[in-house]
Amino acid sequence: MNRINQKNAAVLCMLVLSFVVMPASAQPYPSKTIRMIVPSAPGSGPDLIARVTAQKLSEQLGRSVVADPRPGAGGSLGAELAAKAPADGYTLIMASAGSHSVNPALYPKLPYDAVKDFAPIGLVSTAPNILIVHPSLPVKTVKDLIALARAKPGALTFGSGGNGSTAHLSGELFRVLAKVNMVHVPFKGAPSAVIGVMTGEISLAILNLPPALPHVKSGKLKALGVSTAKRSSAVPEIPSIAEAGLPAYDASTWYGLLAPAGTPGEIITRLSSELMKALRSDDMKKRIAVEGGDIAGGTPEDFAALIKRDIAKWTQVVQASGAKAD
Repeated sequence: MNRINQKNAAVLCMLVLSFVVMPASAQPYPSKTIRMIVPSAPGSGPDLIARVTAQKLSEQLGRSVVADPRPGAGGSLGAELAAKAPADGYTLIMASAGSHSVNPALYPKLPYDAVKDFAPIGLVSTAPNILIVHPSLPVKTVKDLIALARAKPGALTFGSGGNGSTAHLSGELFRVLAKVNMVHVPFKGAPSAVIGVMTGEISLAILNLPPALPHVKSGKLKALGVSTAKRSSAVPEIPSIAEAGLPAYDASTWYGLLAPAGTPGEIITRLSSELMKALRSDDMKKRIAVEGGDIAGGTPEDFAALIKRDIAKWTQVVQASGAKAD
């Protein structure tokens, strides 16, 4: 009888221990706060998009998703941090075209591999840059601008928010495709470049929509086109540069969610599904539109293909133009 009691006690003890030492992996995902690294400064476009995405995912997942700005080195610092984080689904990154397609084209030795070190979840939004000129510049269309630049080689200057920025390479792409000679003038941030065009310090710029659009609407600047292949829903009255005179032109800025490579497939699938659900919501669409963007979406495979295409495109632009980050 004692042996039976001892056996029962042993079985009971094993059952209790099995619950006590149950691995964390057996807990449903997510079971704790998720960090979303943002490789941009607080208050920037990528940061605002990350915050609205994090808020929506928090509501849907029932766990906090917290945006964590980690600016520096054109997005490289935040991207490196995300690449080296545990691949457990609790560290994500709101990447941009800058961190994951422009940087790989410009820097031969990055501390991360934009393709191999990350698992794409989904593309959140795309946003156009806008080609702006001073009203006094004697051009009305993109074709006029190209003709003027060809007539006066080296006379026109184009600005950007800094060497190696997406705006810089957007201008270089224009220069390469239009076969014109224009001089790049880097500023410390897009707002300063906008002022440069307004004061006539530079001839033109292809910059993010938010800092430029108010001055276009006030008549202080003239908009010739948006950089996306098609018109943007944010400014449907402005033609794309492609339709206005440079057919092959496409220089979208994008923002998308990724996880460290090796993150379990079921977690990527779950996050992708939740992200697509968030992007279908009206409030998400409105918040993205405020930043001058369009809702994107698509599968992780679609996003992975976009990153590879963009890296190849910007690499060709860097090689053809001789553009450098410093």
